[in-house]
Amino acid sequence: MPPQRLGQHFLEDETVIDAIIDAADLQPDDTVVEVGPGRGALTGRLVEGAGRVLLLEYDQELADRLAEKYDSIPNVRVMHADAREFGSDSDPWLVDNDYKVVANLPYYAASPITRNFLESTRKPESMVIMVQREVADDMSAEPGDMSLLSLAVQIYATTEHVVEAPPECFNPPPKVHSMVLRLIPTENERISFESADDFFKLARSGFKSPRKQLHNSLSDGLFIPLEDARGLVGATGFETSRRPSTLSLEDWQVLYDAWVEAGRPMQVQGSVRRKRQKDRFRGDHRAGV
Repeated sequence: MPPQRLGQHFLEDETVIDAIIDAADLQPDDTVVEVGPGRGALTGRLVEGAGRVLLLEYDQELADRLAEKYDSIPNVRVMHADAREFGSDSDPWLVDNDYKVVANLPYYAASPITRNFLESTRKPESMVIMVQREVADDMSAEPGDMSLLSLAVQIYATTEHVVEAPPECFNPPPKVHSMVLRLIPTENERISFESADDFFKLARSGFKSPRKQLHNSLSDGLFIPLEDARGLVGATGFETSRRPSTLSLEDWQVLYDAWVEAGRPMQVQGSVRRKRQKDRFRGDHRAGV
């Protein structure tokens, strides 16, 4: 697959590279996972500063080049892998050791890669990631501007902006500005839930119609009657005019607890429509149509 199809923009600016290395705070005994090393703009610095470096490269040609370059260095491993599906809890270098992530993430996969590491049972000690500036702002948003991505990141980590990278820092230059973020995973999730899947059923529903008031959005997302959704929000004590973007992590905890207390009301998407279609078919059949 050609680089343009993978959304690759190779970092070349030394000032930004220095800022990333400083933010990573490398120590001689660190294990580092670099996601998307590409042509190796950061890799040499990581190899110099850390004890072991695992390179995850999705582009087969680039992975082969890196493997050849570092073939004689035992503390460097190259994996041709999709970081969206990489299992840090099963890798021999990571399963029993703390590790850090450093990454210039492709725009199209930045969110799922970040979530994959943060939601893993073997979370990194820190993540220094390059993402699109709007995505960085979204990940670190405060109540009033929160989104599902804000929630998904901040449940697991605190965020800090490091440095902005304009298009001219890359080859070829992208059409957007980028931002380096430093994420520090928390020891425990900042919302208590039975499982991530359980919580995000509610969260995705809450942001189903983000411009609407919360009870309307929950009704749309959970496929429950509006009155039931209004009752669910009423059980939290929130103002009825609240919108999903205004909820803090603490508010989501209250809403989740109320949803669990109510028995997790939710219908499978399309079930109502299918029932109506089935009833209509029965009516048509009885009419001899």
